Amino acid sequence: KIKPFEDLTINFKGDWFYEFYNFERFYRTYQTAPGQFNRSHNSSAQTQRNLTQTYNILFNYNKTFGDHSLSALLGWEYFHSKYGMLSGSGYNPNNNYFRDLQYTITEEGARQLDSSHSKFITESYFMRLNYDYQAKYIASFTVRRDGISKLGQDNRWGVFPGLSLGWVFTKEDFMKKYPWLSFGKLRTSFGRNGNVNENWVGNYTIQGAFAQSLYNGSQAFTLSSIPNYFLTWETSRTFEVGVDLGFLSNRINFSIDAYWRNNYDLIGYFNSQLYGEFMRANVASMRSHGLEFTLSTQNIKRKNFSWNSDLIFSHTKNKITDLYSPARILDLVQGTGFPLVGYPVRSMFSIPFRGLNKEGLPTFLDQNGNITTTGIYFQERDKEKTKFLKYEGPIDPTITGSLGNSFRYKNFSLNIFVTYSFGNVIRLDDIFSNEYDDLTSMTKEFRNRWVVPGNEKTTNVPVIASRRQNFNDSNLKYAYSAYNYSDVRVAKGDFIRMKEISLGYDFPKSIVKILGVNTLAMKLQATNLFLIYADKKLNGQDPEFFNTGGVAVPTPKQFTLTLRLGL
Repeated sequence: KIKPFEDLTINFKGDWFYEFYNFERFYRTYQTAPGQFNRSHNSSAQTQRNLTQTYNILFNYNKTFGDHSLSALLGWEYFHSKYGMLSGSGYNPNNNYFRDLQYTITEEGARQLDSSHSKFITESYFMRLNYDYQAKYIASFTVRRDGISKLGQDNRWGVFPGLSLGWVFTKEDFMKKYPWLSFGKLRTSFGRNGNVNENWVGNYTIQGAFAQSLYNGSQAFTLSSIPNYFLTWETSRTFEVGVDLGFLSNRINFSIDAYWRNNYDLIGYFNSQLYGEFMRANVASMRSHGLEFTLSTQNIKRKNFSWNSDLIFSHTKNKITDLYSPARILDLVQGTGFPLVGYPVRSMFSIPFRGLNKEGLPTFLDQNGNITTTGIYFQERDKEKTKFLKYEGPIDPTITGSLGNSFRYKNFSLNIFVTYSFGNVIRLDDIFSNEYDDLTSMTKEFRNRWVVPGNEKTTNVPVIASRRQNFNDSNLKYAYSAYNYSDVRVAKGDFIRMKEISLGYDFPKSIVKILGVNTLAMKLQATNLFLIYADKKLNGQDPEFFNTGGVAVPTPKQFTLTLRLGL
């Protein structure tokens, strides 16, 4: 840390982390079963080295002159990670004492050797300027230039600027005639951000990958992942406006924010017509907007009693505007959601159910416009032929929030916290099949299944298929798969949850003094108590905790008793 003069500070920091790992294993003769022994005497060794380096330099400048305040930050950061691994293994039935690999047999195929390496580098240059006048007019400008080795030479660097403005209008003279408004601030910002999704882009993704194989008896390499040197940054442009208000000496505080965001060059799988393989590419664009507000109130404030409330509300929507990767019927009906132009980024579709036939088997509208039992072609990806699917909604909630209330009476405190979520759909468990066995666990829905002719008029739960039905139609499994992905197997993901209730007590000073401590408090807390509201189609399953294709085991209820001592 250097301070050349009063208003300027220079900070330099460098970190090195070196990790060396060595592992050796040797198996002497050992018994595997009565009278049976393993005498292969396997030996293996592995060495790993990992070196990471981080350097950064920061220039900080702060200056106040009269009513003006100025601060500036200029910085550089460099990160370098290098990994290497070497391993070998072999065996020797005649050696029961020496673990070194040099004593393993040298016959063809008896020894194995493996190695790998990886390198990853990022570098950033950034700047931030902050200015305010009388803490009333506020402006901030940022810009950064980031480079990452995961991308190609021509797309490695990205520039991302941002600008924000603020106005504390309650400091204006004309606001003095409104004393009930304690605080008021208007905010707006615009920025461009960049991202390289680690889940999609590895250190060498753009180079593709090769796999070993045999060609005419000789070793060969085949292309297992298609290279894409045109892969570039995912970028977003966001415009945001907001207002913060405080009323009655800030006993009521209110904030609201609205944003509009455009995302470009989103990374995903692209089906290459040339190779018929999937490769990672910039395949999509998306538009989103949202509204968020918070409300905090001191409802009652007395000497021995107080009541505070906090409300949080968030509403978001998004839509895919461009997509260069076709989707199959199977992709669109999954419970994990799938992108499609004109719909949310993780949308769920369903096969239209058309009732049960006279044998109790489910029927559907298929990709050709016909009513069928087993005619759904799940691999169909023609855009025109997937339009028959029914849009159910996004699998991500569009409305989320919470409501908290805190009460205090003398030494007692009570907190009640409720969370809520609305706007998403859930694919119910794929429990239906053309065949079951004695180990199959069946839900209450099977009580309402088709049993005798005529039941198709009163139920939509298919029959337990007989051996005769399976013999007559060898593709009957596709009918039950289609039923699992039909519109009758969808529930709303909406819920209101009693998230937490806690009761606390602060022991009076008279008792604390006798015990010889500074403070003494006790709290009983219960979390994840129960659902106030959820879709009845879930049959008691928890909509907040679900896995692919269904609902999972919820987080258990928890009860905690805490005793806190201050010494």
